[in-house]
Amino acid sequence: MKPEEFRDRYGPVALVTGASSGIGLAIAEELAARGFDLVLTARRTDRLEAIAQRLLSKQGVRTWVIGEDLADPAAPARLLAETEACDIGLVVSNAGFNLKGGFETKDASAMAKMLIVNCHAPMQLAHGFLPRLKKRGRGGIVFTASVEGLIGCPYSTAYSASKALVVSLGEGLWGECLDTEVDILTLCPGATESEATAGMETLRNLQPAAEVARLTLDNLQNGPTFIPNEHYRQLFDNLRASPRREALTGMAGNMKNLS
Repeated sequence: MKPEEFRDRYGPVALVTGASSGIGLAIAEELAARGFDLVLTARRTDRLEAIAQRLLSKQGVRTWVIGEDLADPAAPARLLAETEACDIGLVVSNAGFNLKGGFETKDASAMAKMLIVNCHAPMQLAHGFLPRLKKRGRGGIVFTASVEGLIGCPYSTAYSASKALVVSLGEGLWGECLDTEVDILTLCPGATESEATAGMETLRNLQPAAEVARLTLDNLQNGPTFIPNEHYRQLFDNLRASPRREALTGMAGNMKNLS
């Protein structure tokens, strides 16, 4: 798709949640380079303000900053209300976090918070924005899930379960939007350069966030799901093709040694 066609289909404004770092920041930067005005939201508004100033001076795009903690169940409704006057053509539901280690060792309240951020927020944002996108006759929604949402991952169990919901949400909506001009893509990244992976020098096949962002936007029309990392694409294709007991046994052994 040519740049002007991309802006016409998904512009003029894009909303990115979890935009202060990692994949969210990289997607915001890539969209700015493609000429999009932006609505950026995250908890750390100081970072967002600095990002907004940098994108204005470098790309000349307008950016609106909305400070929200999506661990608050009411946050999606506030975002919908605050953006009602914006002509948003692309929604990137990226905010999320993970919990690694033995399931019973994780704090129950942290798991509840993770479900709100990882599951409740994207579902409510999609529910609110989808009618707007259909009414304007074009647009898209990107959900950031994970390859760990494609199969239950031992020692990442709660996170894996939360991202499985995102994968199912995105796939279902992709099917429902086939006869519309609204594109739905569920991004399933593997290990990606971010604050979460900083200092993990031994982690292999780490993909730059900027590459994930570029490939994701280039594949917006190629849903329902997209794995940007070739290594993880092959790995999880093989895992899902194997007998489930065999796949999970191997994963449990490998992850136990790392946890």
